[in-house]
Amino acid sequence: MATEFTFSISTTRFDADYCPSAGSRATTNFANLARGDGRRQNLLNALEMMDARCNALASAENPNGDRYRVELDIVSADVHLDAAQTDAGVPLIEMLDVTIVDRATGERIPGITGNNFSSYVRDYDFSVVLPEHNADAAAPGAPEDFGDLHGKLFRHFVESAAYRERFAQAPVICISVSTSKTYRSTGYRHPILGVEYRQSEYSMTDRYFAKMGLQVRYFMPAGSVAPLAFYFEGDLVADYSDLALIGTIATMETFQKIYRPEVYNAASVAGDIYRAALENPDFTPTGIVYDREERSRLGVEQGRFVEEHFMTPNREILAEWATARAI
Repeated sequence: MATEFTFSISTTRFDADYCPSAGSRATTNFANLARGDGRRQNLLNALEMMDARCNALASAENPNGDRYRVELDIVSADVHLDAAQTDAGVPLIEMLDVTIVDRATGERIPGITGNNFSSYVRDYDFSVVLPEHNADAAAPGAPEDFGDLHGKLFRHFVESAAYRERFAQAPVICISVSTSKTYRSTGYRHPILGVEYRQSEYSMTDRYFAKMGLQVRYFMPAGSVAPLAFYFEGDLVADYSDLALIGTIATMETFQKIYRPEVYNAASVAGDIYRAALENPDFTPTGIVYDREERSRLGVEQGRFVEEHFMTPNREILAEWATARAI
């Protein structure tokens, strides 16, 4: 086949001075925090929450609760339709890479890559393809091939030389649980991840991530009030160190408290049977400004953008590539 997609990767430090680049997805959750008059204080507050949560979970030999600091880099991947990368590339994926800094020893400890996951093609699938499919449908659903191309692009990225040269382990994506499913405690408790939950059936998001080659487990860490969804390949509890898992929990639980305080900053702790609800009135706002309405609106705009600039002009190439990769 003539076309063989390749990837280029760049990184940007996510700190109090972070400003989204022109090419960054405006719907990326961390980009949403970095806009407006209070952007710097927003970022400082979020980073302080991460450090506090990291130290609470990593309490051994940490008497003052300040031994560790979480550092984050935004990993941006562009896809090139030319193996020689003579084209400019199209923004495809953004994730977060975690490093834990041990202030006591000066050691910089690699954490997990992934965490937050943002994708232009996923915007297209959920904001363009899905609504159009359901516009005249008798019952809500998804096309049979929904997420196929995105899954293959993601797998191609993770298996690429560009990814493997930079990152030693496969990504772990951590997001909120579905508000449409009921979760039940299994009774299993991991020393870091906490109490495991299961649900009776997968959500559309679970099935979408499965096409990316990722399985899911749900855990509520100690001190949390609701379970988180962890998407991974391999063995989540054996492949990553305790401190690496702590870095991901500290990072993503902080973001979820900001994005969905009704769930992750609720006054009551999830019981053995749990269903998340954004209508929950009993929660504490973090005081960090995050615009959910803007994010939803921009998701549609960016879905249309990728349709115009990537999907439509390259439709035949993408179909040919996806078909060949399936063999």
